[in-house]
Amino acid sequence: MGAASKLFASKGFEATTTREIAAEASCAEGLIHRYFTGKQGLLLAILRHRASRQAIELVESAWPTPTVEEELLQLVEWEVERAWEDREFLKIVLRQAMVNTALAEVINKTVLIERSKGITERLKRFKDCRDLPKAELEALANFVITTGFMFGFMRPVVLRQDRDQTAKMACTIARMLGRSLSSSSFTLDTFASLPSLT
Repeated sequence: MGAASKLFASKGFEATTTREIAAEASCAEGLIHRYFTGKQGLLLAILRHRASRQAIELVESAWPTPTVEEELLQLVEWEVERAWEDREFLKIVLRQAMVNTALAEVINKTVLIERSKGITERLKRFKDCRDLPKAELEALANFVITTGFMFGFMRPVVLRQDRDQTAKMACTIARMLGRSLSSSSFTLDTFASLPSLT
């Protein structure tokens, strides 16, 4: 998986052959087909492995925060950093997800749903979040993931915007939302009052 990740990032998914992956990994090409059923299966395995590793990192790298605002800020910063660090892999995965429904399904189930659950559990430590209806708590977790992707990958990588500025903007939005969460009047309408992300 390490050899494939390296080659996919440097040459691109389409241009990389299983023969090259096997040579880089010092193994027989047949093992790739036996254990991963080819290059697509190998990409799926890499995605699952990364998602699993990041789920553990999300728990282990977090420090206790005293407020919802600080928790949201920490979560958004973490997501922004992960998106930036994984930018080369994300380029490959996103391109493939547009044409491969199996990969898109793995991204949805393994990355989005599982990460959303992890974020939700962290947010439930706070009474302000526990009091939210389930749909609003899920929306909040998805806000964290989407903000990380938008400001950690889309803006700095795809749109070539300044990375530091995009990260600061993500943190500003997280703080604003965190403050509004601490007030008793928080509802999904609060999202509508936030400034446009564009």
